[in-house]
Amino acid sequence: MSGVNLTIDGKKVTVEKGTTILKAAKKLGIEIPHLCYRDDLAPFSGCRICVVEVEKAKNLIASCSYPVAEGMVVYTDTPRVKKARRMVIELLLSDHPYDCMTCEKSGDCKLEKYAYQMAVTTSRFKGEKHAHPVDITNPFFERDYNKCILCGRCVTVDNQVQHAEAIDFIGRGFDMRPGAAFDRPLQDDISTCVFCGQCAGVCPTGALMDKSRRFQGREWELEKVRTICSFCGVGCNIELNVKDGKIVNVTSWKDSPVNKGSLCVKGRYGFDYIHHADRLVTPLLRKGAKREPTEDFEKTSWDDALTLIAKKLKEIKEKYGAESIGFLSSAKCTNEENYLLQKFARAVVGTNNVDHCARL
Repeated sequence: MSGVNLTIDGKKVTVEKGTTILKAAKKLGIEIPHLCYRDDLAPFSGCRICVVEVEKAKNLIASCSYPVAEGMVVYTDTPRVKKARRMVIELLLSDHPYDCMTCEKSGDCKLEKYAYQMAVTTSRFKGEKHAHPVDITNPFFERDYNKCILCGRCVTVDNQVQHAEAIDFIGRGFDMRPGAAFDRPLQDDISTCVFCGQCAGVCPTGALMDKSRRFQGREWELEKVRTICSFCGVGCNIELNVKDGKIVNVTSWKDSPVNKGSLCVKGRYGFDYIHHADRLVTPLLRKGAKREPTEDFEKTSWDDALTLIAKKLKEIKEKYGAESIGFLSSAKCTNEENYLLQKFARAVVGTNNVDHCARL
């Protein structure tokens, strides 16, 4: 494919035909501010923060969706561009709560980031402001329409990536907002929402926030631990957000080679079992000989438990034969752990009675 040569802020660059100005600038290490754009979503061109100045063009250009052209000369930081971006930020702040002190998105909010970078501390545009009640009816996340900037990310990811088509823009003008069909709750019977949380994951402000995340720690206090989801065999990459040794919520990153940032309802919200009070964290030894549901158990060490298990397996094998023993594996184990279990069953114990717990 032939390359296109252009100049951005005095720097020459060659990119493939069809590349947008924003991506071409990124190749040069030039950051162009953007709110509605994400690399993994189709351009929406709604926020107008990413506007740039192009020689011979009458108007400012939305760099996230405008393709490069041979010989194009682009300026990303002129006084005209700065003035336009500041105005957009002011317009957004004119109908946005100033509760950054208690907003869970603080530290990761794109609007907060660019308002700070552009030194926009207030808005000169006065007028009607939204006063929507915060929707807490959803079991997994809260929706605060007062913080919505109509960037369209949630709608785009729902329709073009998740293909659930559970939400779209409803209303017109000042009353426009993302919502479900007939403005019904997402948990309604007619809803096609699968509660994957993709919408909350791409929201650049605090308009959509996971409930588990509320008042559990500021963004800069959280340790990010990358690991693999334990629910099925797909092996989605997840990011645990940890504070003081406790997982407060689960996110993902879009450069993951397996799931590319996507998660299902289990992967994103099914982590509460980790810190559940009823979770077994040590081996338990049955005290009596009877197997009654109410029978007391006592804690024991892993060494003692494994010694007892080895002893019992040996006794059963000698008395009834290896085929009297069976092994059940788990979807919450890694592939390597499941491989070791079946190898232990076949090579050590001598039985082919190996099955899996996830049969449906």
